[in-house]
Amino acid sequence: MPHSPPDAWPWRSGAAVDPRQFRSFAEFYPFYLSEHANRTCRRLHFVGSSLGLVCLALAVATASAWWLLAGLLAGYAFAWIGHFGFEKNRPASFKRPLYSFMGDWAMYRDIWLGRIKL
Repeated sequence: MPHSPPDAWPWRSGAAVDPRQFRSFAEFYPFYLSEHANRTCRRLHFVGSSLGLVCLALAVATASAWWLLAGLLAGYAFAWIGHFGFEKNRPASFKRPLYSFMGDWAMYRDIWLGRIKL
């Protein structure tokens, strides 16, 4: 089931929204998606998450925790480039780190399932 288009979300009007106002992840996720309306930003998130998974696999295969650090750095570097360079917004991870992390993986899943265009 595709998500509603970003222009249908009320917070895309330009008004500042504090991500801490959401009481559940179910409330937060549509906002999270609205903060990823730019296709290049979504693509960078997807690449960063994919690299993070590769690094996780390498950490398990080599028993080296350094790959975990590399995975976190790759994931967040790609995401922040997407936000600051293309989406022109501040990542919600600064105010809602857990929900944002969950949103990254929910969006990653939804891209794979064809619910969100890459």
